[in-house]
Amino acid sequence: MRQLVFALCLFASPALAELEQARDLMEAGEFEAAREELLPAARSGNAEAEELIGVMYAMGLGVEQDYERAFEWYLRASMKGHPGAQSGIGWYYELGLGMPAPDLVRAYMWYTLSAIGGDPDAAISLEEVVKKMSPEQIERAHVLVDDYKGWMYPFR
Repeated sequence: MRQLVFALCLFASPALAELEQARDLMEAGEFEAAREELLPAARSGNAEAEELIGVMYAMGLGVEQDYERAFEWYLRASMKGHPGAQSGIGWYYELGLGMPAPDLVRAYMWYTLSAIGGDPDAAISLEEVVKKMSPEQIERAHVLVDDYKGWMYPFR
């Protein structure tokens, strides 16, 4: 019965099948094929596919490592509420990867949004970034969190 339900879900949602196939390809080390499998879903706005393509650019898996492109793919998924991508965006801002300089205010903001979204590692990242921030920076970050939280997580 479980297999029938799974098969019906895959039939009803081709994007889920593409994502599962892409994950299998990534686990097998077939990154170029995985990226080709992910691109249609990502271009259709699937946050999970966007985040996985971001991972590929971040780590140079089947593509040339490119922090700027990784950031952009993570950002697309982050704006849709993907907690893992939001944590990744926080990390990029914290370290200044793919951008001119670190931005701790935005790192704090994205880590907070990621924690609200349920990413278990975001709280640890928040603890670390706050050690580098002034009280004024933390206050500014909370203003941004409030701006984003209202529309990203209206019921939390």
